[in-house]
Amino acid sequence: MKPTPRFPVLTIALLLSALTAPAQINLLEPHFAFEPNLAYDASIPSPDSFLGYQLGEEFTLYAHVEAYLKKLAEASDRVAIGTYGETYEGRKLYRLAITSAANQARLEELRQQNLRLANPAGLNREEAEGLISSLPVFTSFSYNIHGNEASSTEAAMQVAYRLAAATDEATEKLLEQSVVIIYPCINPDGRDRYVYWYKGMRRHVTGKEPRDLEHYAPWPNGRTNHYWFDLNRDWVWGVHPESRGHTREYQRWMPHLHADYHEMGYNNNYFTMPGTTPRNKLLPDAYEPLTDTIGQANAAAFDQNKISYFTREAFDFFYPGYGSSYPSVMGAIGMLTEQGGIAGGVAIETDDKYVLTFRQRIFDHYITSMATIRKAAERKEQFIRYSYEAHQPEKSKSSTKAYILKNNDNPYLPEVLRILRHHGVQVEQAEAGFTLSASGYRQGKTEIRTFDKGDYVISANQPRHLLLHSVLARNLAIEDSVMYDMATWSAPLAYNLEAYATEQALRVQTKPVEEAGPAEGTLVNAGAQYAYAIEWKQRYAPKALAKLWEKGYRVRAVRKKFTNGGHAFGPGSLVVLLGRNREKLDNVQEDMEAIAKSAGVTIIGLDSGRSREGIDLASRDSRPLKQPRVALLVEEPFSTYTCGQIYFLFDRETELPVERVRTSILKQTALPRFGSRYGYADLNDYDVLILAGGGKDLEKLFPPEQQKTLKEWLEAGGTLVATESAAEFFTKEKSKIAEVELVEAPKDTTRAGAFVRYEDREDYEGEQNIPGSALLAQIDNSNPLAFGLEEQLYALKFGKSALKANAKLETVGYYARDARELLAAGYASEANLKLLAGNVFAAVQPVGQGRIVYLLDNTQYRMFWRGPSRMMQNAVMVVPGM
Repeated sequence: MKPTPRFPVLTIALLLSALTAPAQINLLEPHFAFEPNLAYDASIPSPDSFLGYQLGEEFTLYAHVEAYLKKLAEASDRVAIGTYGETYEGRKLYRLAITSAANQARLEELRQQNLRLANPAGLNREEAEGLISSLPVFTSFSYNIHGNEASSTEAAMQVAYRLAAATDEATEKLLEQSVVIIYPCINPDGRDRYVYWYKGMRRHVTGKEPRDLEHYAPWPNGRTNHYWFDLNRDWVWGVHPESRGHTREYQRWMPHLHADYHEMGYNNNYFTMPGTTPRNKLLPDAYEPLTDTIGQANAAAFDQNKISYFTREAFDFFYPGYGSSYPSVMGAIGMLTEQGGIAGGVAIETDDKYVLTFRQRIFDHYITSMATIRKAAERKEQFIRYSYEAHQPEKSKSSTKAYILKNNDNPYLPEVLRILRHHGVQVEQAEAGFTLSASGYRQGKTEIRTFDKGDYVISANQPRHLLLHSVLARNLAIEDSVMYDMATWSAPLAYNLEAYATEQALRVQTKPVEEAGPAEGTLVNAGAQYAYAIEWKQRYAPKALAKLWEKGYRVRAVRKKFTNGGHAFGPGSLVVLLGRNREKLDNVQEDMEAIAKSAGVTIIGLDSGRSREGIDLASRDSRPLKQPRVALLVEEPFSTYTCGQIYFLFDRETELPVERVRTSILKQTALPRFGSRYGYADLNDYDVLILAGGGKDLEKLFPPEQQKTLKEWLEAGGTLVATESAAEFFTKEKSKIAEVELVEAPKDTTRAGAFVRYEDREDYEGEQNIPGSALLAQIDNSNPLAFGLEEQLYALKFGKSALKANAKLETVGYYARDARELLAAGYASEANLKLLAGNVFAAVQPVGQGRIVYLLDNTQYRMFWRGPSRMMQNAVMVVPGM
């Protein structure tokens, strides 16, 4: 007898679903119509008429957004359009200024008058009150800074059209009282990456099922910019052209309110202000109530339209590099909105079986945009007065009167000065030496100190006091150990500057410092007889090395210091021996001049190989450096952000070729050489392999058999650079390649965590972690991994992992041994500080002829935590040759 066929339960469920599901979903439900009763000027094109579809039916390509906005500005006398920059991929960045026709006719005058309120020195109270009462309120919006949070650019088009074309009296009055600044898409590179992918994956029958392919954009997805950076963490640092452009444009207008538009996971309801703790305690007391004024307006609009939302229980605004917090430290009311919708496509079924459409996501952003504009106009004097008063330094809550940056050879000092000047901070330089009581950042001790002529002084007595305190202070007050982002970002710590803060008034003559240009290169003793040398401490020395390799020079790096030709050179300094590059002699001077100029370094010509002090130029400690073949593994399970930072560091700053190799094509077995021709990458084709995180999934990527192959590659001379969780994987506890051990946290014998109330568990777990804090670290800068670094720097710590020191492990960076001195800024519990004190975060483990480089902390975090970043360049460019 044959058994009765049986279908799996899942198969039956899927069949029933297919039989009962409707053929299509209504993507344009009437409830989400954009104010349908308004009358519009028929001569002004709507997004629907211009694009050929209704918003929400399709994702709009950026080129079509760009074309529509240009057409809108051409058709309406209420709209002015301008560009403020360009992305890496060549897309123009646009800003709209929308106001009444009468205001447009005098827009430049209004803009200049508003800037007077943002720089109130010399403005008496009567003049200020006259401007406060007469000016329109300036309200700005940044949309789509995360490329795959795509609904806000669509909403921006509808908001712009509604303001440009509505003919009712209320709109006329609204625009008389408002200048609305719209940045319709901050990140068009990321947006188009996502939109093009989605259009290619979209089904004809709407794919509302959450597991469908169209809801799973591949690594690195569209959130980030071209270099896989989160632009919503870059408002202060300006690493990328998108950020430098929009913050420069922001300062041309200095709005009184700014709202930053985002999306989150599609199962979440809409978030609107206010947010949660921790908050920047330097902000004026009126900040929270005024954000709630807008939050209440948004909530009323949602109540009317039966839109689900929440407030106050998520999203802190502590870190100043967000689009919601940067405006706040620039004297405005900075705000955030978050719509559920990431990965939602044009429709998706949420966990409560509700079908969330793209149209609703656009609609929700549209109604909060309009509610914000209306409420800002209604309370315009209140918001303008807040901004005016926020720029008055006498109202500062900080007791610090000035910050002092020593004018030394720190390679990142010019970058910090550039950042400050870019944001309108006045920087001065002392014209004489001076003495006062000041607190040093290294130990936090306050004592009488003497400073030199040429040291940089940033007085807090200036309109940008909120920003400069938020960025330069060693530590800010923290209300809460649970962070949305990080606990510290102090620029002097991040860039490892010698910095001081004083509560005394400065009594020294100073001169203003303008924004510094790019580093200028110099060739000294151009017609050298014996060699050329480059001090490795220079910021762009790695770039010079890459250019020397590119031109085919044989280059050496010294392992010990020397003095030659009246110049001192430290470990890691580069030496080009003319006798080893005889075929280059006819062009060497021209090449050195070109490299010095293009890399922005000083190259010193030397006439003798005999050094006055230290090693000679051709010493055994002057080691040949061969250009390595480098692979950076990308795709899952590796961190998009860390991969992007490393990619940027080498591609943009160093200009060294680094191949981004997909994990899916890497073959670790001994393949024949034709393997790569058929789409595979052979590990044996590379000298250096970089792994950026990866976590527990590294066990799948490197099972025991593959670990054996990887170890053979290492023993044959390969260099493995393991960062963050990848460094944890290559330890005795987790793999079979090295005997390096992780520090183990002591077990909680008190069982304190066993009886934590459910409502308190998040806070309890936050206290057990280190949420991005600065820890004082000691560096062995005689090790090639740390060539060019100082003996102390600040490591940025997330989590609590560290390595145990042992005699076979080359310890390069370790946390300060005294737990009481370890925490420089941020938050860390006493138990975690004791756990980490004296343990290792950067090390080299020899494996046969090769080595594993351990970097447990991100050494180039967001490309602003630069103090330790030379370690990554050394790991790739120097360590393999040593």
